[in-house]
Amino acid sequence: MPNPSVAPQARFSAQTRLRALQSDIMELILERDLEAGDPLPTENELSAAVGVGRNTLRESLKVLQALGVIEIRHGFGMFVASNNFDALTDGLTFRGRLSLRHHGQEALQLVEVRQALESGLIGGAMDAMTSRQLAAIEESVIRMEESALAGEAFVELDAEFHRRLFEPLGNELLISLLDVFWKVYRQIHLETGAWDDDLLETAALHRTIYAAVAEGDKVLAAERISRHFDHVRGRILATVTD
Repeated sequence: MPNPSVAPQARFSAQTRLRALQSDIMELILERDLEAGDPLPTENELSAAVGVGRNTLRESLKVLQALGVIEIRHGFGMFVASNNFDALTDGLTFRGRLSLRHHGQEALQLVEVRQALESGLIGGAMDAMTSRQLAAIEESVIRMEESALAGEAFVELDAEFHRRLFEPLGNELLISLLDVFWKVYRQIHLETGAWDDDLLETAALHRTIYAAVAEGDKVLAAERISRHFDHVRGRILATVTD
């Protein structure tokens, strides 16, 4: 009688080998000091370098492309991918939306991480902020208020406001992560319909954040950012407990 544990063990071993191969390819990229946009060796060269056949190599390359490590341009070759957070966005969006079917735990955890990130960094952003950047933040608030009065959701303006708050830091990774969070939030809120609620209140919360930043009060700005995310958390909780 066949042993039922053999097939799962074989699949596990194959997955382990593929992960090891993916790590080898990433190490090769690092060892050769390749940068985003640089071409990778050909499939034949890679096969020889990592010691596997082309079919096995292609399986790993497809995974690395999905992870945003490499980019495969058919007819042109393979390249080190530019900064790409699509895989992270898709994964977090799925986990957040899935959690809404239960207790919303992972969606709430995303809010907690974002809350800590923004409230912790706002003081440094204020130190580096120019008058022109401050004016751009207020411009986002004004447009949010106009949309709220018209009864129109302002998801993109909300994201723009938070992005402009932290642009003075000049941290591209931070801005990319903020964009990831807002893409995730957008899908979660579109699913729950939360963006249609309390438009005036949401715009007013952003006005208070701007006011604290304009006054140069770092402690108050951090408190008001935390209050804003408490509001977001409350909307998610209301959804999962209905």
